[in-house]
Amino acid sequence: MVEQPDAVHPPEFETLRIVETADVATLTLRRPQVGNLINVTMVKELIAALEWLEDESRASVLVLHGDGDDFCRGIDMTEFEPGKAPDIHGFHKWEKACHALERLNKVTVCMVHGMCVGGGAHLALVCDMRLMHRQAKVCFDEVKRGFIPGLATFRLAKYIGLGRAKSLVLTGRAVGADEALRIGLADRIYEKAVGDPVLEETINEFFPFNADSLELSRRLLNESYAVEYEDFVGHFLAAQHRAISSEAFAEQVRRAHEASKDSAKKDEGE
Repeated sequence: MVEQPDAVHPPEFETLRIVETADVATLTLRRPQVGNLINVTMVKELIAALEWLEDESRASVLVLHGDGDDFCRGIDMTEFEPGKAPDIHGFHKWEKACHALERLNKVTVCMVHGMCVGGGAHLALVCDMRLMHRQAKVCFDEVKRGFIPGLATFRLAKYIGLGRAKSLVLTGRAVGADEALRIGLADRIYEKAVGDPVLEETINEFFPFNADSLELSRRLLNESYAVEYEDFVGHFLAAQHRAISSEAFAEQVRRAHEASKDSAKKDEGE
């Protein structure tokens, strides 16, 4: 990984913490006393944190963690008042946060440990990669609790197939690490809570890093199930034009020509 000059100073939050070192920023959910349940404050702070990461952070990779024994046990039901009609606006704000994470100009890696439930599982879904601790469990329990698992209903089937998605959402059953890996819900399994080499290996795979081509490729992949072929081709060509107009692509062309000239000179010398 590339060392970066001049440390940046992330904002401070009540329910989150951002730490940035060289090319990696770590965003930690910090309500460990309640299993990092998602409350209104966390949603607002998550949106603000992602705006800072988008505009100010120099990192190329974001690692998402949960403090304490669990990654996230879902939505904090005490945020709803008994006898008062819930406000759907809060769910809209939550999706705004998830969408911002899904489109962030960095590689996003979620480290799942302990219980990863409901909204926590949705956070994991919108990351580019999910690393799951050997003892962790993931479940979408919202239907059992009387509501809908947000836009996990839109995203989950794309990872694991419609049949499996229906099974997990409608039953609310928990999935362990081995099954999650087998069905595509997890990308890798790690063993140690601290210092496991799987995270470092995963991060290093993304380098050398080009933010524009990564962001454009991810966007096209996210659209691939929802857009007709004719529309998708147009989106692809526009994205590809932007990518090949970049300095990063021009540098690769220069290197290819230099390598070709060096090879030709070597052949002539022989």
